Amino acid sequence: MDSRTAIDLARGIIMGQNPCKAEEAFEILQRVSSNRKEKLHDIAREVVLGVAGNAGTTHFEP
Repeated sequence: MDSRTAIDLARGIIMGQNPCKAEEAFEILQRVSSNRKEKLHDIAREVVLGVAGNAGTTHFEP
């Protein structure tokens, strides 16, 4: 779940910084992941850390 949260947050950040749709933002993440030969969720966490200063977490209440 944490990986998906980071990816969704990173996609939102990319959409906020660039005039693009969610699909295009995800493709940007995929391209960077492929070019760097790193996992997509690691790239996403890096984007979120660069903006928010933390990796972003999901909190669930029982």
